[in-house]
Amino acid sequence: MKLYVTLTSPYARMARVLVIEKGIEEKVTVVPIATRTLDTPLLAINPAGRVPTLVNDGGEMFDESALIIDYLEAIYGPPLLAPPVGWAAKRLEAHARSNLDGLSVWIRELRRLPEHRSPIILELEEARGLRLAKEFNVIAASGALDGPLDRVQLLLGCTYHWRDKTMPDFDWRNGNPHLSAWVDRFGERESMQRTIPPV
Repeated sequence: MKLYVTLTSPYARMARVLVIEKGIEEKVTVVPIATRTLDTPLLAINPAGRVPTLVNDGGEMFDESALIIDYLEAIYGPPLLAPPVGWAAKRLEAHARSNLDGLSVWIRELRRLPEHRSPIILELEEARGLRLAKEFNVIAASGALDGPLDRVQLLLGCTYHWRDKTMPDFDWRNGNPHLSAWVDRFGERESMQRTIPPV
């Protein structure tokens, strides 16, 4: 099967990390592809034009990182990721995903031409990003991120690792030593080192 990605997407990075962690690289071919153009070849595969996009050996298409992760976990068992147990764990996962979604809005706005950027969106998303970094710093300090590999760790690792390089103006480390230390430790995993995005 083929996993279509952009090398800068944190959503695609989560799927790429999972492929490495599960040891299924011989079964899942990662295919970098250009997106966000009107003529991207991804549209012939996925009309939404989003990454990650997975096409299985039967030609079925899956998009959205959570769905792709669920599918890979199901067909290449046993499952690797620790499941969320209870509503508190599920809420934390949803919160981590919301954090990445907000950061992605900020990144997309920054990629627009300066004259087309919305100062309000930039201000709101930066403030949100800094607030949530402080919240996840408290969570990291509690030890809640130190268990077996799970979706929250994937989300937070792919949200923050290497962000200093790709968004140097996003000072998420300032005042957040526990989150910073956790991200650095998580980033030492082979799967994270092998999926470092280009700057």
